[in-house]
Amino acid sequence: MNKAISSTAAVIAASCYLSACSHSAATSPDIAQPSLKTVSSPLLHQEGLTFKDLDHNGVLDTYEDWRLTPQARTRDLVQRMSLEEKIGLMMHSTAPYVATGADAGYNLAKLSPLIADKHINHFISRLSISPAEMVSSYNQLQGLAEKTRLGIPISFSTDPRNHFQYTLGASVSSGSFSQWPETLGLAAIGDEKLVERFGDIARQEYRSMGIQIALSPQADLATEPRWSRINGTFGEDVDLVGKMTAAYISGFQHGSHGLQPDGVAATVKHWAGYGAAYKGLDAMNAYGRNLAYGAEDFKTQLSPFKAAFAVDAAEIIPTYGVPPEGITVNGKPLERVGASFSKQMLAELLRNEYGFKGIILTDWLITNSCTDECLTGSKVGQDPNQAYSKYGMPWGVEGLTEKQRFIKAVDAGVDQFGGTFNTGPLIEAVKDGAVSMARIDQSVTRLLLQKFQLGLFETPYADGAAAERIVGNAQFKEEGLQAQRRSLVMLQNQQHVLPLKPGTKVYLVGVSSAQAQQHGLTVVSAPEAADVAVVRMNAPFQTHATYAFGSGLHEGDLDFKQDNAEYAALLKISAKVPVVTTVYLDRPAILGNVAQASRALVANFGVSDQALLDVLTGKQAPEGKLPFELPSSMAAVEAQQSGKAADSPSPLYPLHFGLKY
Repeated sequence: MNKAISSTAAVIAASCYLSACSHSAATSPDIAQPSLKTVSSPLLHQEGLTFKDLDHNGVLDTYEDWRLTPQARTRDLVQRMSLEEKIGLMMHSTAPYVATGADAGYNLAKLSPLIADKHINHFISRLSISPAEMVSSYNQLQGLAEKTRLGIPISFSTDPRNHFQYTLGASVSSGSFSQWPETLGLAAIGDEKLVERFGDIARQEYRSMGIQIALSPQADLATEPRWSRINGTFGEDVDLVGKMTAAYISGFQHGSHGLQPDGVAATVKHWAGYGAAYKGLDAMNAYGRNLAYGAEDFKTQLSPFKAAFAVDAAEIIPTYGVPPEGITVNGKPLERVGASFSKQMLAELLRNEYGFKGIILTDWLITNSCTDECLTGSKVGQDPNQAYSKYGMPWGVEGLTEKQRFIKAVDAGVDQFGGTFNTGPLIEAVKDGAVSMARIDQSVTRLLLQKFQLGLFETPYADGAAAERIVGNAQFKEEGLQAQRRSLVMLQNQQHVLPLKPGTKVYLVGVSSAQAQQHGLTVVSAPEAADVAVVRMNAPFQTHATYAFGSGLHEGDLDFKQDNAEYAALLKISAKVPVVTTVYLDRPAILGNVAQASRALVANFGVSDQALLDVLTGKQAPEGKLPFELPSSMAAVEAQQSGKAADSPSPLYPLHFGLKY
């Protein structure tokens, strides 16, 4: 059998820079010749087929043979890797980038040594530029990866990109992507097929841009109404959350039987109980590290994840939060550490009891220490983001060294570490014998297998022209717009003020005049000249402004207080004209006084002016149902239990409430 490189391979490789090299030669009867893309790897020709010589040794190695199973190729590659290459594979952090300007894109000067010297090949992208620009920058990184010793391609991940709210560490600006309501809005519709369709569209947009891993969905139950991460959940109905989560994964992974070659690996968050945050304070911050649930509630918090595992979710992220006292697993007290450090949570529950076979990726910065501003907040007037290097979330293991945290997490079952490129401590731990090479190989096998399943070794490069056609195309945008319309929840419609009739004189706050005119409404400049006012508001919140993560999270009380600027404006307007109010609910709000000042009240979970006015004018009827209850008072919020769903006394609007025309 001739394994030597073809004499023309170098010429072919040179002509294939960042473009497909398709070969029309005869193919195997079992599997078709893939369209190979290469920057620097020579091509091998054998039996009329073409392969990439990723390690440049002139021989078709098992891991380079696309005819073989991903499992066989993975086994071969694992045994070829050095310790340093294996540990590099276990790191996953933000790709350095330039956000705007002529140099917008990934920072090659910073990324080159990470890829070439530290062997990092998993990155999260927070870049939001045009599809063509993003693909061009992404392809440059894949070119760097192809030049490494074994040519292992890069895997790129992202937080959600298709929604309205952007929060550092939780989501990314939608940019050119099709725009849909938050997952809460999808839950308000309650249509599993629609959620799967959303996932399928996002899958196509992601893959065209060179993104293979979705750091979503959240299977967290939104049982604590003050929690700041509710906008990324499907609400607090445990059965609905499970169904929506499974549909979301099926859409992204392109099927309900695990990750497909053209899919996007779905990463389920956050195992488990994150939604039962004590007083709603988020565990990304030192002040919110504790969770609050009882023994029975813990079982409920775990429940939605069963649906995720039934469709073979590719990855999972454990929660930062520390469980409360009194919780047991298999009859033993649950260790009060973040779940990434818990052998009970990962090995016993997740792997053994729930049968999860995929990748366990930690949430960001769990091996870092939390010091100075991370604990106390920055001084007033200082930008808290300048202290980012001092942030870490090692909850429950604050007394351990960084190396000890790596060891404990790997022993618990972690495969990959989010938010760090620091390979040194784990390399040292293996050399010291604190972590076995066999244990490292388990994680490396899972991580490589996914790359092979996704076809990255053959086709790592994206096509800028295709991305421009796919991302945010007219059909995808219209489907997102329709979902926005369907997600609106009508809470009140006194005297049938809705739908608005053509010619109605409207005073607008936060709504486009041009859009209102296009919907047949007459826009006036003063409320006293209007028949009705249409007012946008946001759910009230407070922030921990001196903390890097707390400054961007919506925390605190849920009621509109008298000094709330939006509420004060509403009162002035409502004294002059009937008001149609829509409130953006990124978490529940107490709407009693807002309802009193409004003739009609509509909840939204991210909606454009066009979609909003389509419903307000009757072009489409509202059909959404609340994915969580809306409490009647802060006293009721204080009386409810963080781990229980829909348990506040006498809610103003109960779970699944929603009116129709």
